Amino acid sequence: MDTEPIVQTEQLTKCFGSFTAVDHVNLSVGHREIFGLIGPNGAGTSTLIKMLTTLLPPTSGSACVAGFDLARQPSKVRSHIGYVPQLLSADGSLTGCENLLLSARLYLIPRKIRQARIEAALSMMNLDDCADRLVQAYSGGMIRRLEIAQAMIHQPTLLFMDEPTVGLDPVARHVVWNHIRDLREKQGTTILLTTHLMDEIDALCERVGVLHQGRLEQVGTPSQLKSNVGPGATMDDVFAHITGVELETGDSLRNVRETRRSAQLHS
Repeated sequence: MDTEPIVQTEQLTKCFGSFTAVDHVNLSVGHREIFGLIGPNGAGTSTLIKMLTTLLPPTSGSACVAGFDLARQPSKVRSHIGYVPQLLSADGSLTGCENLLLSARLYLIPRKIRQARIEAALSMMNLDDCADRLVQAYSGGMIRRLEIAQAMIHQPTLLFMDEPTVGLDPVARHVVWNHIRDLREKQGTTILLTTHLMDEIDALCERVGVLHQGRLEQVGTPSQLKSNVGPGATMDDVFAHITGVELETGDSLRNVRETRRSAQLHS
């Protein structure tokens, strides 16, 4: 059994000029854990995810991700993680199968096993029946499942998901939640996700970290964080109590691309 954390950061910091987006964060995530990060707009959640996935270099501090040093072994980190970003990563002009083939090539999966990996990824996300349809004809939930399949095709041990159900209707959200649970239970995948949906935290996460103004203010199980606030507290109450910000909710289910772009601009 793995005893070392799969994600371990020490004083991890990211500055943009004089602005500190992530401020000396010490974070530990265990193997096979579903860990959630929450925070108000501008709290640094997306910036932290981008550092841990090697998309942004840290200004200072250190991190070990999937057993590899983030600064010294970025290529090793990338080969052992998957990343599902907020913005659309699937190409609507290609079929689901073609998108997965492109991902397989990008991850340098050998030609002789590509087709088997593609079929397994489609089956895992229940997309077999629409594999040969253009993605532009997919629903928002189907697109998100395809993007998860793309991120998992190289069988990573750790999956990062930035706002995994943004822009999805309630039914599609629950379908994606079930697939996330299956990834952990059946594949043994560790999942680190960001979200602004407190019911998503309650439904999925064993532990949650609350970021505010770039600092990791508290970490605990949802039950622990609620009990710290008081009897009958909800995760919405936890959010408001720690950050001093009332949770903003948006119910628009407009085009998935527009919704995700808006979410990305405010993270």
